[in-house]
Amino acid sequence: MTQQGLSWLASYPKSGNTWFRVVLSAYLDGGESEVDLNALQTGMIGSSRLWVDDVAGFDTADLTPAEIERLRPHVYRWSALHDGMGGYHKIHDAYLYNDAGEPIVDPVATSGAVYLLRNPLDVAPSFAAHLGVDIDRAIKLMSSPNASLSRNDKGLNPQMMQRMGTWSSHVESWVDATEIACHVLRYEDMHATPQQSFAAAFAALGLTVDHEKLARAISLAAFDKLSHQEKSGGFRERPSKAKQFFRSGQMGGWRKSLTTDQVVRIVADHGAVMKRFGYLDAHGEPV
Repeated sequence: MTQQGLSWLASYPKSGNTWFRVVLSAYLDGGESEVDLNALQTGMIGSSRLWVDDVAGFDTADLTPAEIERLRPHVYRWSALHDGMGGYHKIHDAYLYNDAGEPIVDPVATSGAVYLLRNPLDVAPSFAAHLGVDIDRAIKLMSSPNASLSRNDKGLNPQMMQRMGTWSSHVESWVDATEIACHVLRYEDMHATPQQSFAAAFAALGLTVDHEKLARAISLAAFDKLSHQEKSGGFRERPSKAKQFFRSGQMGGWRKSLTTDQVVRIVADHGAVMKRFGYLDAHGEPV
């Protein structure tokens, strides 16, 4: 199960990335015992300042976001080629280029990627709760070309700035990237056909799939178990503004959470990509 290079677990926020990492961690652990949410067997997030500081050999707190983006591809390449670093790394950045024309996610360092995709109608209310804002604000952010996470001028934040753009452009940046191999995994398929969907994604990551072990790992990562564990022991990835990280995890919850106007706005903003990935029917209606 030795892996060469970095594997990216990419997603727009609240699209199933953490659930996928829990199943992956349980699988790598043999699928024998409950997963510790605060000790997942996956690597650092791609936007970790500690990662960049450690490889660069200096504190990047005073660098501008543009200067850090010039460093990042070289940090990933060094990690993969010289430190022998592999692993499975969460990332919320869109697949974008720095001002030197280099992909921030270095293709040479990358062995592959899984892009976790979720219906934006369900992303919106979950993203709002995650940020501690109202749903209208979340919808506006999802349609903003300048949207980003951890956008601070100085680097006291352990996360570096992550440019995301719109939900649609984020999706397309990864799934249409030509320099890397990217496997698309829909959140809805993770629910509907978990065994088949996780197996295909694991194979894309270069793992040999043991279906019995995978079934146990999926069972260990049941949403109610994760929610209970968070309530009893906390989850260090929960943002301070969010009341709870694992909320409901439902498909189609938007029907109770969104107004008709909000649905219309999301479809107007993202209809082309929604239709491409099966979230709208031939008439442009949500399915």
